[in-house]
Amino acid sequence: MWGSSVYVNMNNEFLNDIETTKDILIPKDPLERVIGHENVIEFVKIAAKQRRNLLLVGPPGIGKSLIAQAISFHLGEPNEEITVVHNPEIPERPFVEVKTRKEMENDIKDLQKAEGDIVNPMDVPEAVAERLGFRCVHCGSYNNAYRSICLKCGGDKFSHLNARRKHLGDLLGMFEMNSDPINVPHERVTTTRMRGEREEVVIYERVDGEHIKILDQKALEKRREMVDEKPKNVLVPLERKLFIQATGASETELLGDVRHDPYGGHPDLGTQPYERVVPGAIHEAHEGVIFIDEIIHIANLQRYILSAMQDKVFPIVGRNPQSAGSSVKVQNVPCDFIFVAACNIRDIKYILPPLRSRIQGEGYEILMKTTMPDTEENQAKIAQFVAQEIKIDGKIPHATRNAIRIVLEEARRRSKVIDDHKNSLTLRLRDLGGMIRMAGDLAVMDGSELIEDKHMLFAVENAKSIEDQIIKRYKSFENAIQKDFSSSQQMNAAKNQSPNENVDRSYM
Repeated sequence: MWGSSVYVNMNNEFLNDIETTKDILIPKDPLERVIGHENVIEFVKIAAKQRRNLLLVGPPGIGKSLIAQAISFHLGEPNEEITVVHNPEIPERPFVEVKTRKEMENDIKDLQKAEGDIVNPMDVPEAVAERLGFRCVHCGSYNNAYRSICLKCGGDKFSHLNARRKHLGDLLGMFEMNSDPINVPHERVTTTRMRGEREEVVIYERVDGEHIKILDQKALEKRREMVDEKPKNVLVPLERKLFIQATGASETELLGDVRHDPYGGHPDLGTQPYERVVPGAIHEAHEGVIFIDEIIHIANLQRYILSAMQDKVFPIVGRNPQSAGSSVKVQNVPCDFIFVAACNIRDIKYILPPLRSRIQGEGYEILMKTTMPDTEENQAKIAQFVAQEIKIDGKIPHATRNAIRIVLEEARRRSKVIDDHKNSLTLRLRDLGGMIRMAGDLAVMDGSELIEDKHMLFAVENAKSIEDQIIKRYKSFENAIQKDFSSSQQMNAAKNQSPNENVDRSYM
């Protein structure tokens, strides 16, 4: 199998069907990369389709963030763009504008209309082509607009234009016209044409030396609308990620803010309020997923999350009372998101009760598993996990099948020691990931093309938490604390216990 271009799907095969992790298929769907939580995956699919909230409870390193990301993968593309629009009457109260994908597509079509149609010079009236420099007045042939001499007859293409300019300048006393560069055609010609029974203005513009742009009445009107359109600031663009990680976010990062302006929004010197509005994570997660791990760390902000979940909108205000932004407020900024929170079992009691009630009423609370049965199917999943970690890291080589077996032995040991589960494999996979990386680094330093048994065995022995290292060296935390003094601290302690020991007694 080594060197084969056919990848093995570990959902259907076993460990003996591969030689190295290079043979293993890494699923594109994040849900299929989640190891050992099949019961949770069903809820995730429901949450994505029905837009339900989740509370995931369990220890660190068992895949909570991966599950949250998987929800966003199964959502459709975003459909709304959120923009803050200048309010000329009260600049400190900008408007919110929400446009759907369809509306924006129509705007693009209108913009294209406003840009006019690009045509060949031979498709416009001859007089227009002559004035724009494409058609020779002497022989009627068409040349590059920037060539003053006709390639066919050798005549001066712009002689009639130069004569006309000089004549008008002399006639009107506009001597500055004589300073215009000669041998340069008009850039634009404005004229009229009949559309049915109605006469309309039409503008022909020279795009380059080979093409002409036609702006008809509709294009001109659309251009005028675009010029008159109010200034705006795009808060949440249409093309964006639908997974927002807000773990440990500050109040400003979570809820948004208005930047300070030292000129206080002065119309000439300062920056207008609408330009200084910054979205929060709850707004950036609109139509998507916002994930907060260790939610108790933002306990003082939980009530704001609850309000946003209830109303689906949340205002953006300046949060520093000393800032010029404190006078700015944008009402009703959309924030319709799927909320995924995570915490440890001991921290459940610190979650705001109304927030938990909202999750329970509009979603699911799930206790994550820490082990899975030691079966051939699950052994294959651990092998897939090893392959995934190697691919994510990107700096270490693939692992042999025997190296994977050592990982499995360690997974069994940790399941028994940590969770007291026999005949099981641990799902505390983040720690195993660190062990795999250490083995990979050793393989790189050895110049080995693969992670072999010896590399993985060394990592199993040495990739231990600091707690395990302390217990191994000092037998207990108490012994470690007592012995963890520097030599100077020990000397000072000795001096304090025997204050007269170093007294000079030579005079006695």
